Amino acid sequence: MCRRANIGTRSDRGSAAVEFALVLPLVLVVSLAIVQVGLLVKDQVLVEESARAGAREAAVSADDEQVRQAVLSAAVGLDEGQLDVTVTREGGAGSAVTVTVVYQAPVDIPLVTWLFPGSVDLRGAAVMRQETG
Repeated sequence: MCRRANIGTRSDRGSAAVEFALVLPLVLVVSLAIVQVGLLVKDQVLVEESARAGAREAAVSADDEQVRQAVLSAAVGLDEGQLDVTVTREGGAGSAVTVTVVYQAPVDIPLVTWLFPGSVDLRGAAVMRQETG
């Protein structure tokens, strides 16, 4: 009777390894996709913060190049060549100024590039009141 119990467990021993081998690629791809989404969320936060820094600078300065430099200095870790900064002023002092930042975030994680487009457009905008006119 003991002998039969051993025979049954021997045949089941390899099935766990086979199941693990079948599930492992799926778990790996899902894990890497979650990491890629996390990187895109980090980039989105940086884009929004750089737009806010640009709007702060645009509120006190009429020079759009200074606004662009403020955006670039706040966008730490982002590729400057993929950043597009737009400054829209509605009038003089007391009116709104809008700074819009668009960033084309690359998909960096291997094995999941087929799940995402080649690059993801991230957009951030901030509006502040101009103090100079």
